[in-house]
Amino acid sequence: MPRTDLVSPHPIFVFDGHCVLCSTGAAFIMRHDPQGKVRFLSAQSPLGQAIYAHFHLPIDASYLLITGEGTFTRATGYFRLADILGGWFRLGKVFAIVPRALRDRVYDWVAKNRYRLFGTSEQCALLSPDQRARLVTDDAGLRAQLAAAETA
Repeated sequence: MPRTDLVSPHPIFVFDGHCVLCSTGAAFIMRHDPQGKVRFLSAQSPLGQAIYAHFHLPIDASYLLITGEGTFTRATGYFRLADILGGWFRLGKVFAIVPRALRDRVYDWVAKNRYRLFGTSEQCALLSPDQRARLVTDDAGLRAQLAAAETA
């Protein structure tokens, strides 16, 4: 990612809301994160689009995980997410033994073919009120970072 990392004190998972694989994955994380450690933002939202533009990334390139340590994508982001969620999610870090270049190549192939393999949807999954409360519609901290990056 060529631009300065964005940071958030509350981890934000930015995902493609039209991708069935991505939105199903976000719903899975919500169900298995009862403490609500992670918030979620659709890449198609105005803030999501601004974040992808900040990194000069097309929305379909990768999800983004924005944490207090910076912004992460691909498998590296999933390993960071596993650390945040803890518990059995950390078992997925066993794939860290696979060289990063190979992990990224596999990730890129799935990302490139996900609409064809898993489909698309214009509708959000049915979410509980608690889950819906974890959807970010705007974030003043991220907006300020984006504005500062534009003037730099």
